[in-house]
Amino acid sequence: MKAKGVRLHGANDLRLEEFELPEITDDEILVKVVSDSICMSTYKCAILGAAHKRVHEDVAEHPAIMGHEFAGDIVKVGKNHQDTFKPGMKFTLQPALNYKGTMWSPGYSYEFFGGDTTYCVIPAEVMELGCLLEYKGRAYYEASLAEPMSCSIGAFNAAYHTQMGVYTHQMGIKEGGKMAIMAGAGPMGLGALTYALHRDVRPSMVVVTDLNQERLDRAAALFPPEEALKDGIELHFVNTGKFEDPVAELMRISGGKGYDDVLCYAPVASVVTQSSAILGRDGCLNFFAGPTDNQFSATINFYDVHYNSTHVMGTTGGNTDDMIESLKLTAEGRINPAVMVTHIGGLDAAAETTLNLPKIPGGKKLIYTHLSMPLTALTDLRAKGEAEGDKRLTELADIVDAHNGLWCPEAEEYLLANFIQE
Repeated sequence: MKAKGVRLHGANDLRLEEFELPEITDDEILVKVVSDSICMSTYKCAILGAAHKRVHEDVAEHPAIMGHEFAGDIVKVGKNHQDTFKPGMKFTLQPALNYKGTMWSPGYSYEFFGGDTTYCVIPAEVMELGCLLEYKGRAYYEASLAEPMSCSIGAFNAAYHTQMGVYTHQMGIKEGGKMAIMAGAGPMGLGALTYALHRDVRPSMVVVTDLNQERLDRAAALFPPEEALKDGIELHFVNTGKFEDPVAELMRISGGKGYDDVLCYAPVASVVTQSSAILGRDGCLNFFAGPTDNQFSATINFYDVHYNSTHVMGTTGGNTDDMIESLKLTAEGRINPAVMVTHIGGLDAAAETTLNLPKIPGGKKLIYTHLSMPLTALTDLRAKGEAEGDKRLTELADIVDAHNGLWCPEAEEYLLANFIQE
């Protein structure tokens, strides 16, 4: 059957094109993709091409479908999986396959498997690994965002702490400890924040830093410190650019003892150094933000590594259990991944958005693959609707405004009912 999607042909070479999908085998599943959220990792893949660790060398001959944060409907199931999966089921998936030691993943490595497309074929290894998940929720975007949320969940679960004189690691963030989310007012930082505030094991203090006051103000509006305090969490938003010595200010907020868990959400040397400098005894620094430069380095305090047992680690994603937890907490209303979303668009906007992602302010860009729509900020929906005389956009803006400016299931349902033309 025919599919339409954005495919990688080489570095900085993304093409929206129509192509023929092969017939599925007994071990494969055909799916309809409804939503895909664009990840900064996808941008890195797009600009590096075959130089990216997950992209196959012959991508020019076998272009890879972009996108790995996607959800949709199962259309056809190979006979070996018909006991588990049925046509009509909603799905999402864990893209970090790690199959037989490879780094292959949808959105990077497969000719017919990825998120920025109308339809794709899920290969056998995904089911073998248990990475295809039935999704029983209401909104497709929540399933798409389960993957980036699972990355933050994985970072919390991968943190560790030690005890003096005992050679064991206690996995996870420190309960009742102090946490700093550095450069954390962007989409992934906000995902980490909603999780920190509403998971079972919580810190007693969370400090979110950024240089962008507008992003910090939005974060504070979404997560009022007075509401966090009701749950016993002291929440601070700090513009480190306003302080001559940001480390001193962050240490002051911590009570002078530093932080138990620090998550660094920007591949910027100065932010890494600040993150290291504010660690308390046995503090764990998670370098979450992946750089494009394979020679990236930064200065950290090795005196503290030796005498204060500080330690550095990094995570690149979550696992299937993290995905399941993300979906569960979303379904329970404990976390709201919509805090990450600031833009929506159609498949025809995906290539340009991906290639220019660092230049586009805001958070997650959500692509609906069966729509033709330019990338549009949620805050621009009303003005765009009035300027174009499109009542649909103003009505969509009404729905978003009624939900504190956030994307929501009602908005998605309205979009899918009124904008798709097939």
